[in-house]
Amino acid sequence: MTRQRGVVALCAFVFTCLQPSPAPSEWSTLAPVSKALEEPITPIPDPPTLDPLKVRLGERLFSDNRLSHDNSRSCTTCHDIGTNGASARRREMGADGTEVPFNTPTIFNSSLNFRFGWEGKLRTMESDVRASLENPQIMGGTLSEITAKLNLDAGLRASFAAAYGRRPDADNIVDALVSFGRTLVTPRSKFDRWLAGDAAALSAEELDGYHLFKSLGCVSCHQGVNVGGNLFERHGIFYPLASPDPVILRVPSLRNVATTPPYFHDGSAPTLEDAVRKMARAQLNAKLTDPQVGALVGYLNTLTGEYRGTSVRGAP
Repeated sequence: MTRQRGVVALCAFVFTCLQPSPAPSEWSTLAPVSKALEEPITPIPDPPTLDPLKVRLGERLFSDNRLSHDNSRSCTTCHDIGTNGASARRREMGADGTEVPFNTPTIFNSSLNFRFGWEGKLRTMESDVRASLENPQIMGGTLSEITAKLNLDAGLRASFAAAYGRRPDADNIVDALVSFGRTLVTPRSKFDRWLAGDAAALSAEELDGYHLFKSLGCVSCHQGVNVGGNLFERHGIFYPLASPDPVILRVPSLRNVATTPPYFHDGSAPTLEDAVRKMARAQLNAKLTDPQVGALVGYLNTLTGEYRGTSVRGAP
């Protein structure tokens, strides 16, 4: 299956490159997207309307250290929703004292991905939450242990009873975290406003960057509502890119990408400019000029959205 997806992605890349594209001088004069025209990227919708009691409970649990075996870390330890939903570290230190194998992806908009984790082994948010809670390197505990700890808290028992009609258990703990996770979307980026028909949302330079993004073939893997996150791909097609293993990865979303350095599954690219150059070389066999890199980075900056009315920002 992964091999077939890789072939499909490569075919899509070739197809994209064969399509006629406007000359650079014409890009900034193109009309904004309207309902009559189709683009390969769609705007992020507003957060779904879910049971507010479950969402609030999930948010409370998200920052609760009791979810970890030794009560030393919470979900926010690696996923800072006050900034970019990720962290500034190349790779986090695990609960067991060893370095985790992959760079921490942002949790913002993760509900819009078709698989979870860099290797895409998990198919649902529920399975992703369960795996994180019980992974020895992440939270290091078990759901039965977490349930026992939370049931000692009378206030929390009351909150679970109000939201679920029963005390904390493995299923409703996971469901509360998933309910909150589904609200972690970041709509209203500059690019989404342009997609909705706001011609003034993008500058001429940013629009040039978007059309370069399409004409080079970047959009073959980074498209859809999450600008990625919806297929698997082999990395290092033309030249090596980052750590060689695993060879097949879930294509990451580029939403809020300007706020989430370092980049790649091993966190080896410190800046967005560096990541853009290396990706073009390794995946597209393209050696970019400085103006091209600047245009692409300018476009990628327009993918930064808002969380609770505030623009997503980089981690300190």
